[in-house]
Amino acid sequence: MKRITTLALATLMSTSTMAAPVTYVVDGTHTLPRFEYSHFGYSKQQSRFDKTTGTIILDQEAKTGSIDITIDTTSVNTGYALFNEHIQDKDFLDTANYPTISFKSDELVFDGDQLSAVKGKLTIKGITHPVVLTLESFLCMPHPMLKKDACGATATTTVKRSDFNMGKHAPYVSDEVTLTIPVEAINL
Repeated sequence: MKRITTLALATLMSTSTMAAPVTYVVDGTHTLPRFEYSHFGYSKQQSRFDKTTGTIILDQEAKTGSIDITIDTTSVNTGYALFNEHIQDKDFLDTANYPTISFKSDELVFDGDQLSAVKGKLTIKGITHPVVLTLESFLCMPHPMLKKDACGATATTTVKRSDFNMGKHAPYVSDEVTLTIPVEAINL
């Protein structure tokens, strides 16, 4: 009887310590995607989006998960109100018809135990293309202020504006755009 009780207790303890997928909600105050492009070769211009939502599901032990991010294109912030309107016009983001950009993935790439990239689909103006987001950083730990588990990363990729029907003024304004997505997400 003692052996059966010990075996049952060991089984219970081993299943309770198994990792499971954890859902994190994107913190919009610390997730401000940026885009950078060459402006006539004079300089590299950077702009950002101020409203982002989404969820990240991560099972670090199984090295699986999914990501679903939505960027509000009407929140584009170039630092200049008139240019914000220009970027939202039909030649570029066409926010009247396409108020969001989305990124969806269920393919996480690990290098050993470290998440290093995310393969997924980026949709801009209703056009979807596969992209690989390379992680420059990735960290999960208890948030020191919120006292909840949190994960954060900085991810980058390069896309062509023309692939998403936004190629006006290329090549003077570069067709290639670097997207950088600093993201923080909290397990609520």
